[in-house]
Amino acid sequence: MTVTTSAPVAAATARPAARPSDRIRAWATRAPLLPALVFMIAVTQLPFVATLVISFFDWNALYPKARRFTGIDNYRQVLTDADLRQSVWVTVLLTVAVVLASLIIGLGLALLLDRKFPGRGAVRTLLIAPFLVVPTAAALLWKHVLYNPEYGLFNGLLHYVGGPQPDWISNTPLLAVEASLVWQWTPFMMLILLAGLQSRDQQQIEAARVDGASDWQIFRHLTLPHLRRYLELGALLGSIYIVQNFDAVFTLTSGGLGTANLPYTVYQTFYQAHENGLASAAGVLVVIGSIIIATFALRVVSSLFREEVSRG
Repeated sequence: MTVTTSAPVAAATARPAARPSDRIRAWATRAPLLPALVFMIAVTQLPFVATLVISFFDWNALYPKARRFTGIDNYRQVLTDADLRQSVWVTVLLTVAVVLASLIIGLGLALLLDRKFPGRGAVRTLLIAPFLVVPTAAALLWKHVLYNPEYGLFNGLLHYVGGPQPDWISNTPLLAVEASLVWQWTPFMMLILLAGLQSRDQQQIEAARVDGASDWQIFRHLTLPHLRRYLELGALLGSIYIVQNFDAVFTLTSGGLGTANLPYTVYQTFYQAHENGLASAAGVLVVIGSIIIATFALRVVSSLFREEVSRG
């Protein structure tokens, strides 16, 4: 009996001695990450907290001594002001149009690159190239090389066939911004959807072909349901960027002709009107919208990981 009772007592006395070493080992593995964590908090969270505080003040940079606490009045003004509401509507319209067009074109290109043909690697590299261009440089490219009414490529082609010579930015300003963003973001959608296509179960597709299924039936009943998660991921990640897009609007139209989205309105309110409180409130709303979209994106990514693990 003494032998059986002494073993649990010895094990119980040995456990507390092992706990400090476990804690030290855990902190030793986490310690290298602490500088990065501190840097991230200092760079991202502290400025956001400062912006959140400023958003509750009536604060004009030209009259710093006249600032006063106004509560949620700035948010109320953002949501009720006609110009700000228009910028919110432009942001939604721009995001929906660019994401949908990029997904549709990207899906077509992904289906093309999923097939084997000579020069596929070179074609893939060329199609990815627009996504690697700096956003401001891409907007300048479209503004001066393609859209310019005097020497732009579009009007040069129309002149060659005897067509009209429109001023693309003046006549269709929002469409001009959307086209430049679609050109830049289609490769991103293409890569995500191409990864989804290459993760399909080839045995299932071959079995469907043996049973007499056509290419359209395979795409509709097998490929498209498999790509649903990838389509959702592309749409969410694209929306996060397009909601915050500033470069294309600023470079192509300078926010004129009804193309001012919410990020450009924040810039205009802060740097031209010097209304720090109002601009901060609009910026906080942009961040909140981005966080909501990012939350859905993370859920989609986690579900994709779970599916891959279950397959493995």
